[in-house]
Amino acid sequence: MSIDKTSAATQDHEVVNTEAAAAAVTAVDPRLLVQEQGLAGYVTEFRRKMKAGELGSLPVILGLVVICVIFQSLNSAFLSAQNISDITVTMVGTGMISVGIVFVLLLGEIDLSVGSVSGASSAIAAVLAVNQGWPEWAAVLFAIAAGVVIGAAHGFFFAVLGAPAFAVTLAGLLFWLGFMLQTLGENGTINLDSDGLIGNLTTYFFTDVAAAYGLAAFMTAVFFITSFLSNRRREAAGIPSRPLSDTILRTVLLGAVSFAAAIMYNQYKGLPLATVIFLVFLVGTDFVLRRTSYGRKVFALGGSVEASRRAGINVTAVRISVFAISGGFAAIGGLFLASKIASANQSAGTGDLLMNAIAAAVIGGTSLFGGRGRTWNALLGVLVIVSIQYGLQLESIAEPVKYMITAGVLLTTVVIDSITRKTQKTAGRA
Repeated sequence: MSIDKTSAATQDHEVVNTEAAAAAVTAVDPRLLVQEQGLAGYVTEFRRKMKAGELGSLPVILGLVVICVIFQSLNSAFLSAQNISDITVTMVGTGMISVGIVFVLLLGEIDLSVGSVSGASSAIAAVLAVNQGWPEWAAVLFAIAAGVVIGAAHGFFFAVLGAPAFAVTLAGLLFWLGFMLQTLGENGTINLDSDGLIGNLTTYFFTDVAAAYGLAAFMTAVFFITSFLSNRRREAAGIPSRPLSDTILRTVLLGAVSFAAAIMYNQYKGLPLATVIFLVFLVGTDFVLRRTSYGRKVFALGGSVEASRRAGINVTAVRISVFAISGGFAAIGGLFLASKIASANQSAGTGDLLMNAIAAAVIGGTSLFGGRGRTWNALLGVLVIVSIQYGLQLESIAEPVKYMITAGVLLTTVVIDSITRKTQKTAGRA
């Protein structure tokens, strides 16, 4: 009798373990849930994510919608083709810098030098192209390379010598600001050729309507093909994959947004070159972070330095490379900012640029605590910041109020991030 009871208890225990294991799979990989339950699976998975604090980009997307609704109700010109086009061109300089910041934040560190590095790089390009007579493309490449070297130097002091990143990059902020002022000389301003390479970065538009529609179609097609092939590979490997209906739905949504943007651009000057370049960098960096071993090392390092070291990751090399990437993107952003005003001057890299670049990454969804974020967060965050700036400008709101509102948005985002982390820990997800 006791043997039968023991056997029955063992069977019940195995059933419980099996159910728990199935639930664990469902929580970890939502693809199984969606495959089994269809639309109801989406709802169940969404509820689980909300309870676990996995908000993703949802808060910033909702925030962006609210911003558009508010400013459009105040001024009908806010969502006009011209204003939207101006916003997407203006955001590129700060957005590029923010992309580099995302890499640093994934490590749980900070780079305070990016503003000064962007200004110094634009000054280098201007001096070489205008004063020294270099071909503009060569001056641009040299300036970007200089930004990479500067970032790597900061990474060396941090990763090899053990100096805090905050202190190193704060020193870099002051040093490269002084370097920029010294490079520009007594006049303090070097005018650039508005029709040159740098000048065209923010002033060139693809006026043919086929350009915007073609890019929208290309992005949509590439997304569907890559998603479809990825699902096929997962199915062949016997691991959960998204159903075809899910891929089609995502493709339709992306296509709707892409073609809506194309229609808007074609109502004004056409597709901006700056926007195309920014999208290329976003896609490229997102691929690096999510699809390469280097990207996985960056995320691992942001999660735990010691665990990464024990796993055989070269912590020093990854840290130096991340700061080099940050410096390189700061230089690229500086060139776009110089293009916007067709000059390199003493105000480059100063003011609220550093704050906006860091705020864009954080507002977009990158965690200040490391290990969570995507380069697309830079796009969402800088869209929020620049949209607020343009909306307030249309209403002739004073500059001090702009700072206070941006600060409020940043504080709200940081609070949400902190609460999210606590919720994830409670749910056992962090």
